Amino acid sequence: MATSVGTMATLRRMTVDDLPAAQSLSKAQRWPHRVEDWEILLSLGFGYVAESVDGIVGTAMAWLYGADAATLGMVTVSPQVRESGIDRQLMDAVLSDLGERTILLNATAEGKPLYAEMGFEAAGPVFQHQGAAFAVPIAELIPAERVRPLGAKDMPTLHDLARRATGMHRDALLNALVPGAQGVVLTRDNEPVGFSLFRRFGRGHVVGPTIAPDSGGAKALISHWLGSNAGIFCRIDIPAESGLGDWLEELGLPRVAEVTRMVRGRPPKTDPSARIFTLTTQALG
Repeated sequence: MATSVGTMATLRRMTVDDLPAAQSLSKAQRWPHRVEDWEILLSLGFGYVAESVDGIVGTAMAWLYGADAATLGMVTVSPQVRESGIDRQLMDAVLSDLGERTILLNATAEGKPLYAEMGFEAAGPVFQHQGAAFAVPIAELIPAERVRPLGAKDMPTLHDLARRATGMHRDALLNALVPGAQGVVLTRDNEPVGFSLFRRFGRGHVVGPTIAPDSGGAKALISHWLGSNAGIFCRIDIPAESGLGDWLEELGLPRVAEVTRMVRGRPPKTDPSARIFTLTTQALG
């Protein structure tokens, strides 16, 4: 149902027909998302748009992970109506649908004050690294460690590792991403202990998600993608606590932006033996 937002715009559910306009709005914010990226995001979740006589002037989206958790993102408002409160109205609409779930988002500096007012608490920085002029040495694997291609029979293992690393049920997300991605699995003593996906996104490709037991394992997985894709523009979003920032800088992938991970509700309980080292995207977490 459409809802009036003051006299400037009407709020309604996002549809596929809205995505070209939504992509133009995000492009104006210098976000790299293609229409195809928006299509994937909408297929995995839901969103709202604010529409005025001039077209789409705001968006907000969310993705459900089981009955208890969700991520929220793609909150953007046209500069012409930025002071109108449309961003808060969009957030209210999404939050109403999410109910009592724990909600995570990655906030820009501009959005952080609003999210704090709406009950979100800062949980640490996320750094964006990207570039094409990188050089990657051969990964130093420990004894009995191997990086091998992802196989069809690995999906239950990916589901388990993702649940342990994030504390959320992300089976549907992985089921949707894997067919359109390349994937590798990290094994130790022939047992899967991590994985990483390499997917088309934005200006080039994104390395993520990457889940591993430690930074050495994460470096082995990431090195596989970078080493086999020299000269291809790659983006990697890492939690600050991953400890990978200096290493990526040394490889030639500079840090170009920073957002703040925020959470409303009880943070998901994670397993320290499986850690998330690179995000799927900033919106999806």
